[in-house]
Amino acid sequence: MKKLIAALLATLISTLCAISADWANFARYEQANKTAPKSPQAVLLGDSITDNWARMRGEFFSGNNLVGRGISGQVTSQMLVRMRRDVLDLKPKFVAILAGTNDIAKNNGDISIENIYGNIVSMAEISKLHGIKVAICSVLPVYEYPWRKEVKNPSDQIKKLNSMLKKYADENGCIYVDYHSRMADARGGLPQNLAKDGVHPTNEGYAVMEKILLETLGKNK
Repeated sequence: MKKLIAALLATLISTLCAISADWANFARYEQANKTAPKSPQAVLLGDSITDNWARMRGEFFSGNNLVGRGISGQVTSQMLVRMRRDVLDLKPKFVAILAGTNDIAKNNGDISIENIYGNIVSMAEISKLHGIKVAICSVLPVYEYPWRKEVKNPSDQIKKLNSMLKKYADENGCIYVDYHSRMADARGGLPQNLAKDGVHPTNEGYAVMEKILLETLGKNK
């Protein structure tokens, strides 16, 4: 029995180590980065919202010389870790950072708004040090996370974080891409035509985002 328990524990530990070995998921874009366009107009860094965007609306990315580097489920600390591989090494003119909603949803446990903000600011500062223009995107409106309904008042937390991000962008030479104010409904969430589950945009939602992004970057060439 002891040998069986020891074997099971060894298997469990091995599995957990394998899972955590690539915590930031560098492998996701390892091959794509080798063949990515040289010096794209922008790298869009993010989570599932950006991941789905590049998958569902590939023509928008290729037609505007954009590279999508979103990974579903990621929090800001994971994105910060993969900045060098997925952003700096590609040498884009801009980086557009859309991050924070999974932190608020507690995907990786509790984290303060201040620490979410700090992670995003760190991404911005690293990019600026490498001569990359920074576009900080507002977190999209969310009234309720369908996979974590126990998170209370995410809309208020998102508004607080967005206010902090806008202030930083305005005071530090970054661009602020305001999706939130043009997409939020009366409840502070996304209307169903823009996101059926209230979090992940539909094609119609992405069309709105594309217009906002191009308008904003176009004013700051």
